[in-house]
Amino acid sequence: MNLKFKISYDGSLYQGSQKQPNGQTVEDKLLKAFKKINIETNIVLSGRTDKEVHATGQVFNCIVPDFWEDFFKLKEVLNRNLPTSIKILKISKVKDDFHSRFHAKKRVYRYLITSKPTNPFNDKFITYVENINEELLKTAIKEFIGVYDFKYFHKTGSDKELTIREIFDASFYKYKDIYVFKFTANSYLRSQIRLMVGFLLAINNNKQNIENLKEQLTLQKHNFKTPAIANGLYLAKIKY
Repeated sequence: MNLKFKISYDGSLYQGSQKQPNGQTVEDKLLKAFKKINIETNIVLSGRTDKEVHATGQVFNCIVPDFWEDFFKLKEVLNRNLPTSIKILKISKVKDDFHSRFHAKKRVYRYLITSKPTNPFNDKFITYVENINEELLKTAIKEFIGVYDFKYFHKTGSDKELTIREIFDASFYKYKDIYVFKFTANSYLRSQIRLMVGFLLAINNNKQNIENLKEQLTLQKHNFKTPAIANGLYLAKIKY
C-alpha cells in the first residue's frame, strides 16, 4: 500500500534531505529505519531541502507491505529506529498513484530571525539580526508576490533551466520574540528563498533598497547575490 508520511527534522546534522554520494542525509536515515523493520522501499520526498535546512512539515510517500495496517504502531516503531533529529509526525494511506512531489500544490517555507543574540542552544535554528525594521520588511517582502523570472535569485549551476516561478504569498510578522519571513509557492529554485531573504536583510541593513529589489526582480540589474545562512530556514508545510 502507498503511505504518506509527514515528518520534521533538524537539518543541521545532515547534508540535505535527499540521498547523495557524500555525507549523511535525512533519506539515508529513513531508509535505514525501514530496513531495520524489514521494509525494503523507495522514498519519494515532496521536495529537496539543502544542507542545514530544517523541516517542520516535510512529506514523503512510499510503498509499505499491507500487513502494516496499524499506522500508530508503525509510526512508533520507526521513530524508535530513527535518530532523535528526525521524527515521523503522521502516517496516512493514500491512493496508489499519489506522488508527494508531483501532486503538491503549495509549499510553505519560513525563515526565522531574532534581535536577541543567539546562544549555543538555539544558534543552529534561528538567525541573529541586530536591528530589525519590522515595517520596512513587511513592505519589502510584498514585492516578491507574483510571477517573476527568478534568474537572479537562484544558485548558479542549478539543474533547472526554467527560472520563472510564482510566489502566491509572502509576509513578514512577529511571533513572540521571533520574526518570521513566510513564503508560499508551488515550487522554488535552488537557494531561492535564502537569496530572497538575503536581499531583504540587506534592505533591513540599509545596504540595498526596495528600488534595487525591483530592478533585480525585473532582471534590469543583478544588485545582490549573497544568500542568507541556512540555519533559519524551515520547510513548514506541503499543501495538496
